[in-house]
Amino acid sequence: MSKNQSLYEQSKLYIPGGVNSPVRAFSSVGGTPIFFKRGLGSRLWDEDDKEYIDYINSWGPMILGHANHEVLTAVHDASKNSLSFGAPTSRELDMAEEIVKLVPSIEQVRLVSSGTEATMSAIRVARGFTGRDTIVKFEGCYHGHADALLVKAGSGALTFGQPSSAGVPTDVAKHTLTLPYNDSQALQDLFSKLDGEIACVIIEPVVGNMNLIVPHQEFLESLRSLCTKYGTVLIFDEVMTGFRVALGGAQALFNVIPDMTTLGKVIGGGLPVGAFGGKKEIMQQLAPLGPVYQAGTLSGNPVAVAAGLKTLELIQEPDFFKKLSITTKQLTDGLTLSAKERNIDFCARNVGGMFGLYFSKTPPNSFEEIMASNRDLFKKFFHLMLSQGVYFGPSAFEAGFVSAAHTSVDIKQTINAANNAFDQL
Repeated sequence: MSKNQSLYEQSKLYIPGGVNSPVRAFSSVGGTPIFFKRGLGSRLWDEDDKEYIDYINSWGPMILGHANHEVLTAVHDASKNSLSFGAPTSRELDMAEEIVKLVPSIEQVRLVSSGTEATMSAIRVARGFTGRDTIVKFEGCYHGHADALLVKAGSGALTFGQPSSAGVPTDVAKHTLTLPYNDSQALQDLFSKLDGEIACVIIEPVVGNMNLIVPHQEFLESLRSLCTKYGTVLIFDEVMTGFRVALGGAQALFNVIPDMTTLGKVIGGGLPVGAFGGKKEIMQQLAPLGPVYQAGTLSGNPVAVAAGLKTLELIQEPDFFKKLSITTKQLTDGLTLSAKERNIDFCARNVGGMFGLYFSKTPPNSFEEIMASNRDLFKKFFHLMLSQGVYFGPSAFEAGFVSAAHTSVDIKQTINAANNAFDQL
């Protein structure tokens, strides 16, 4: 038995499902989860000392690659002064100033410890600001595991939602509506029907949680216009896309400015950090200034903030995102061409340093279209690539990530592995 298998069997005795986050269990693709012990640059090594090219990058944060020397030095220097204070530090101010400088929509920001905490808090603030209860999300978008967000669509697009997880009260879920992504007409119908009732709309401006789905420009612009017209707070969940698809996030890329933004992943440089921010008049609803309560003992943790600040500094180097996007496109173009040469219905695309792989003729634009892709072929492809040392996300519904540490050698090796994999499908 391999070390991976042994560790997994032991973990199942003490940890539900043997993992601390469900996607790690490989339930979608089958097989044994990989236990990693080391990372450097674009590479990972598991407990059996097998080497992999990493295209998950801790689900996005490792935009500089693993064990970046400058980030590690910043973490070490910060940790020498204590791991936590539970009190204000000057570095929290530095982080807040940096975020406000870089993200077009944010006038004030509050740090938290996770993306889920950020989205949950942003929705509470939006409800407090508007005095309304109803929120709107989109089918296939994931915004963390807060009760109000674990909701699926009802029997129709305008039907109140039902819980998609046990433990979520129906009375909570009923305040959440779910609409199809990239459907402008459904948006207009909903706002017309619920004139003045919607507190906020939360959306991934580029989706990464049902694979990579790119928004139609008209859809985002219509969403912005409707929220303005009806006094609804527009929240962009940029936990994944923030500082990933562009320096100013997806909102800078598509030039659509939300009222609030949630951030995470990259701003922690691999350590747990989240943030939510937006217009000053909205953010000042928060205690101690306003009536909306939110708190966190480890919010603005000095070591995590040090990692995030150094990461944000390094990604502002000239042409950083241009180079990252070029490398990612080389990967997606190479994989698409490899499949095309073998007459396999497969395509791939990227937005900045994020990418999607689809076993379909054309890239999907909605949850319905992604569900129509060939997931059985993805499972086979995933394991064929894994056996050759290429680590993609273990689900057909997850986006992938390239780091600045990935080289042309990594891309060439990946495409060679894909040639072999496609030959065996």
